[in-house]
Amino acid sequence: MSIRPAGFLTLTPLLLLLLLLGSATLSSPAWAQAQFKVVEADGSITYTDRPPPPGSARVTALRAGPLTPTGEGDALLPVELRQLVQRQPVTLFTTGDCVPCESGRKLLQQRGIPYAERRLGNDEDVLALERLTGARSVPALTIGPQPLRGFSETDWTAYLDAAGYPKTSRLPRSWKNPEPMAMSERTVGSGATSALPQASPPAAR
Repeated sequence: MSIRPAGFLTLTPLLLLLLLLGSATLSSPAWAQAQFKVVEADGSITYTDRPPPPGSARVTALRAGPLTPTGEGDALLPVELRQLVQRQPVTLFTTGDCVPCESGRKLLQQRGIPYAERRLGNDEDVLALERLTGARSVPALTIGPQPLRGFSETDWTAYLDAAGYPKTSRLPRSWKNPEPMAMSERTVGSGATSALPQASPPAAR
């Protein structure tokens, strides 16, 4: 299993313009829409945006909404944030002992962005991340269908602005940041995250 150190995603004026004009409504690649991993009885794996019918296949949800530890979820959010979370959900992908991941997490928390965090812990997780974002680097962020690879405060801030998220926190005092969730069921309790290489800080521009 290999995972590359985080790098920068360059935000060009054209990319930002497309996002501002509603590029999220354009057709996106399959990896950006995948929400479920389906493992068939013969071991074959399929990624899909729709839950399959009940059967012998093992199904794993790849994305989770921003739920509080008490399970109250986004019902605690102001209306404008609740609508944003529904239209442009934010998911952070991390590994353990990852300095850039912590930087990305702090940015989201300081800005008051409701988000879900998925932690990679095995080869299947790395493959799922590659299908979702097109790369094997952490941290990674998805804002709706838009993937961002590697932590860049400038780029993340610009895309969050374009998606409509407020620049300062509007979260209620009762809001609690979600605990990281395993990317897949195999990660839970396995301690597998310790086997992942640490992500190094991005190089200076």
